[in-house]
Amino acid sequence: MRHLLILFISALVTTMFSANAQKTEPIKYGNFENWVTRNIHESRVIGGNTRQVYEIAPNATINGDAPYSNQGGSPWATSNVMAKVCGITKTSNAVFPDKRETGGRCCKLTTMMEHCKALGIINVDVLVAGSIFLGEFFEPVKSTSEPYSKMEMGIPFTRRPKALQFDYKLHMPPATAGRVYSSGFGKKKQLSGNDAAEVYIILQRRWEDAEGNLYAKRVGTGRERFHKGTQGWVNRHQIPVHYGDITKKPFYKSFMGLIPANKSYYARNSKGKMVPVKEVGWDAPDATPTHLMVMASSGSGTAYIGTLDLTLWVDNFALVY
Repeated sequence: MRHLLILFISALVTTMFSANAQKTEPIKYGNFENWVTRNIHESRVIGGNTRQVYEIAPNATINGDAPYSNQGGSPWATSNVMAKVCGITKTSNAVFPDKRETGGRCCKLTTMMEHCKALGIINVDVLVAGSIFLGEFFEPVKSTSEPYSKMEMGIPFTRRPKALQFDYKLHMPPATAGRVYSSGFGKKKQLSGNDAAEVYIILQRRWEDAEGNLYAKRVGTGRERFHKGTQGWVNRHQIPVHYGDITKKPFYKSFMGLIPANKSYYARNSKGKMVPVKEVGWDAPDATPTHLMVMASSGSGTAYIGTLDLTLWVDNFALVY
């Protein structure tokens, strides 16, 4: 009798543990073992160098300046781009494959200054934060205006994860580094306070009106900014997803709020046109999303502003259920 009781209790505990156990599902290519290397020859007037530009997709090498689109079913895009401005071909690369000390590869995101100088034609410095996101970047870039209009943010998605999980490591420059604003127009400006790295997961329910305008309500939110450097890797870090209106919750911070209209991300409507996705409110806590956005960046989201050399490494992105 005692033996049967022990077996019953053991089975009950096992069942309870299984019911509460978390299930993780890797995001495709989110282990960053596979990369495309693009060898792009920049215009002779700015030096004529061949630069390597990296993308997250099945291993391959692409020679030449053909515009890139996502390869091999990869859902990831990067801030690495090819630009053609005033007939000049220029590249920008702030996202790199890197090696982990324990083996395998990871993704390195860094904030840096891209220089483009050609006597009598162009002389600009543009600050670039290394960023990766679920979506697509459209090349070639022809100007630094309206940066979000050049990328489609988010992928179709109808599930409700509990959290976003990933490994990360952060190098934060000294506080004296401050922030720099440089968009390529006018003089660089030095700003006080260091920038922060950021990772977020946002779930939206989107719809389109008769004129082709896109709107969204916020279904789920998980967003974290990282201000302190780490001594090494922080593994299986989780950002919880909170559903519905979170503005009255104790954990709420202003950067978790709805996306302002003047900073709207873009997506392609049913007519094939890139238009802003206007986030107009919070959805019900039990709403079903239509799109998933995940982004990691060595900056905190303001274009052309950042702390030089701030570097974030990430690996093993997964959704937790």
